[in-house]
Parts: sequence; structure tokens; C-alpha cells
Amino acid sequence: MSPPTRELSVVVPLLNESESLAGLCDGLRKKLDGKIDYEIVFVDDGSRDNSWKVITDLYHEYDNIKAVSFRSNRGKSYSLAAGFIEASGKIIVTMDADLQDEPADILRMVDKINEGYDVVAGWKHRKASLFRLILTKIFNFSVRATTGIKLHDFNCSLKVYRSEVVRNIKLYGELHRFLPVLASWQGFRVTEIKVANYERRYGRSKYGLARIWRGFFDLASIVFIVRYGKKPLHVFGGLGMLFFTIGFIVDLYMTMLRFQGEKIGDRPLFMLGTLMIVLGVQFFTMGLLGESINYSFSDSRESRNFYREVLKHDDQ
Repeated sequence: MSPPTRELSVVVPLLNESESLAGLCDGLRKKLDGKIDYEIVFVDDGSRDNSWKVITDLYHEYDNIKAVSFRSNRGKSYSLAAGFIEASGKIIVTMDADLQDEPADILRMVDKINEGYDVVAGWKHRKASLFRLILTKIFNFSVRATTGIKLHDFNCSLKVYRSEVVRNIKLYGELHRFLPVLASWQGFRVTEIKVANYERRYGRSKYGLARIWRGFFDLASIVFIVRYGKKPLHVFGGLGMLFFTIGFIVDLYMTMLRFQGEKIGDRPLFMLGTLMIVLGVQFFTMGLLGESINYSFSDSRESRNFYREVLKHDDQ
């Protein structure tokens, strides 16, 4: 992350949002100009439309815009990680480029940061379809129940962080939606406020059942990382020992039958016991460090490997 030189950095990851970018920039300028020293950091995640040209034009028009372009689509977590690296604000805002977030809410969220909080999450308030509402409520309830973090909306893109929060959290995969969870588990103070949310004006929504489904896998990942990342033997070793013990007891019983003169080589129970022992050993040895190693060796700075182009003014 760049040394803090501004009060606020607005990090905007985007994919194929050329029609929205000028309006987003105009909305931010209307609500933030003259009220706080800020910059906008666009991260183009391999867009195939005219997004990079629009960003380049905005960069030449305004002196508080930075931009990064990826060679190919890497996902929102990598985009945010790149934005965090390039951001130079003491406070970091994340928001989507689709004009669904209200720029005026940013200053209200910054006020909460100034009250002593480290993370302020947005809580969207607008009518949605019944299908989307049910999926969202199930997902948010599951996250609250699993993590103990009492936020109402984990999918809201509008969030505000102190720079030290994003500096201390690694991002990979699709863990971006759980940044407040990871921050809270590291001891940072997290709160939420209600924010406006509008219908998408251009393009097609990227929200759907697949995104919710992936979210449950990501939830399992962060629970494992935090609870067992430094002690994976507690979970994999426990499962391995359970399978091994069951298999050992079964095969011990079959061995006793063999000493009594019975044939056991073609008995399904003998095969089951042997399989359980093999599964136990595999859990204990092969699957032991999978997720932990992935997290420990992932580095948010590797997002720089995907840069195609970077736009910065001389004083940035």
C-alpha cells in the first residue's frame, strides 16, 4: 500500500462498466469535492468493452484518479487487493462501479470511522425480488450464525476501512465479501449503517445463485483459516483418527474371526475396515495442510503480476 498522503481513497473494481464510469466519477465529485481530500482508484479486471478508454479519459481530465488494468479477468478479490496496494488514503472506501451505491453515504460512513470504528459496512435498503431476498437472508443468517459477526448485509459492496485494516488482511479467491469478518477476528472494531441502493442502470447484474453458492464455500474457507489455519492437525487429524480407529476396530474384529478359522478375504466388512484405515491415513497426511498452505503462501501483492497498465499522476 502506498504511504498515506490523502484522507480518503475510493477503490472501484470493475468489469465491463464503460457506461457507468463517467456518471460514477461525476457523482463522487459532487458529494466529496471540497469536503475531504480524496482520490479514486479504478481497477479494471480485464474488461472487454470500452471501460479502459473511459478510465483513461477520466484520468487525463482529473488529477485525483489512479487506475490499474489487468491483462485478464482475475476476480474481485484480486482487483480489491490491487486497489489497496495503489491506494494512498488513510481511509479506504470500496464500492462497485454500477451506480447502485450512493456516494453521499460515504461521508456518513467516514463519520463512523472518526467515532473510533475500524470498519463500517453498508446495509442495503431497497426492494428486491422474492427469490433474491430469500437467498440473501439465508446467506446472511448463515454467516452471522457461523462467525458470530452481527452484520445484516455481507454482500453490500459499499464499505469503509481504516488503511491498517486492509494492510493486515490477505485477499484471495472470493474472500472479499468477508473482509469485515476477518477484520473483526483480528480485533478491529466493526459496525454497519443503512445505505441507499439503486437499481442497476446499465449492463447485466452479476448477482445470482452461483454467487451465493460460492459464498458458502468461501465461508467454510475463512472459518477454517481462522480457527484451524495455524493448527490444521486439529481438524484433519481428528477426522483421520476417527476413520482410522473405526477401520482398526473393524479389522481387529475380522482378524479375531480369522484366528477362529473363518475366511475373511472376501468379506465386505473386511474391505470396509481396510478402506477406513486408508482414508484415515490420507486425511492425516495428504489433506492436512491444503487450505492452510494456500492461505499462508498467498500474497495480495501478487495481484501486481496481472497488471497490464497503470495510470498515475506525477504527484501520486
